Amino acid sequence: MTKTIAKPKRSLDVSPTFKAAVTIPRAGSDSFDIEFVFKHRTKAELKEFSDAVASGAGDEDAKDSDVLLDIASGWDLDEPFDADSLEKLTQRFMGSTQAVLSAYFFELSGARAKN
Repeated sequence: MTKTIAKPKRSLDVSPTFKAAVTIPRAGSDSFDIEFVFKHRTKAELKEFSDAVASGAGDEDAKDSDVLLDIASGWDLDEPFDADSLEKLTQRFMGSTQAVLSAYFFELSGARAKN
């Protein structure tokens, strides 16, 4: 008797969020990982977001924490995921904003997908 293995069903729908580890650089010490819960965006939404970030690059009032709040909704740290904690992250670990944004774009672009 032969058993048939059912293939997992696939769908074009995506979850509204996804998790990804982000390596945060730390001066004078080893980097560390934070698992972020990111908000999914379509290709068009990602382009709109990217354009908005690029156009606000010279805005002195713009905060990195606001950008991160726009792309993520949680993390695996003990600190609450809010503007104050994100501001603390971006002020104390200066490469963190770029690391989070890079991971977000990397994950959404499917660069991690296996061939």
